[in-house]
Amino acid sequence: MDRRSGGCLCGAVRFHATVEQHDFSACHCDACRRWGSGPFFAVAAADVVFENDASLRRHRSSDWAERGFCATCGSSVFYRLVNQSDAAEYQMSVGALDDQSGLKLTQEVFVDRNRGAYAFAGPLTRLTQAECFARYAPKTEDD
Repeated sequence: MDRRSGGCLCGAVRFHATVEQHDFSACHCDACRRWGSGPFFAVAAADVVFENDASLRRHRSSDWAERGFCATCGSSVFYRLVNQSDAAEYQMSVGALDDQSGLKLTQEVFVDRNRGAYAFAGPLTRLTQAECFARYAPKTEDD
C-alpha cells in the first residue's frame, strides 16, 4: 500500500488516496465506455481525501454506484459502490493519478461488452458481464 495524489485535467479537483494494490482493471461496460469513450482504467483506493473539490460532482450512474468527475474540465475521477459495507473503497481513475509508476493492468471486466475496436494483450483475468455480477454484485439479505 502507498499514498498517492492526483487530480483532474484543470486542477480544480485534487485528492490523496491509499492505493491498496498495484493491480488495476479495465472496465468495458456500456456506462464506462460512454463516460470516457473507452474502457475505464481503475485502481482500488481507500482513505480518499478530496481537496480543491468545489468542482467535484457525483453522478449516481446505477442503483449501486456513483461516478465522480470534475464539473469544470469533465475529467473522470472515480467510480464507487454505494450503500454497501465496502462503500469506503473507491476505484480511482488511473489516468488521474500524478504517479502511475508500478501499476499493472491485470484484469478486464465486462469483456463481452467490448465492441472489438481494441484488445489488450497478455495474461489478464477476463470476466464477462455475468461473471462480474456474480462476483461483485451487491449482496441482499436473502443471499
